[in-house]
Amino acid sequence: MRFQLYRVIFPVNDIEIADKFYSAILNQKGKRVSPGRHYFKIGQTILACYDPLADGDDQDSWKFHMNQYIYISTSELEILRKKIKKLDCKYIGEIERMPWGETLFYANDPFGNPICFVDKNTIFIGN
Repeated sequence: MRFQLYRVIFPVNDIEIADKFYSAILNQKGKRVSPGRHYFKIGQTILACYDPLADGDDQDSWKFHMNQYIYISTSELEILRKKIKKLDCKYIGEIERMPWGETLFYANDPFGNPICFVDKNTIFIGN
């Protein structure tokens, strides 16, 4: 049996703001798949920005935990951090090297969703 992570859902409260934010940092337009869902392809995984109210669903059941990060690797960590600083993030940390070897920075998108951006040359996948 083989498994592959193919989609991660980020709850947002304004799909238009999510579209603009993620289009800017991911350098792609993504695809609106419903009134409240906008998909962005990151490698083999889809980042699904999901506005429950725009899709007619209950928003209260869609909350991310403050430490439930997704990790996205990039070859241009410093450039990406500068770009994100110009956007409406709730938090942007400093670039740092972690004890397990990754060079990264933490951020929270405009909705508070936690993201970690990692230099692709330093990603640790457990081997």
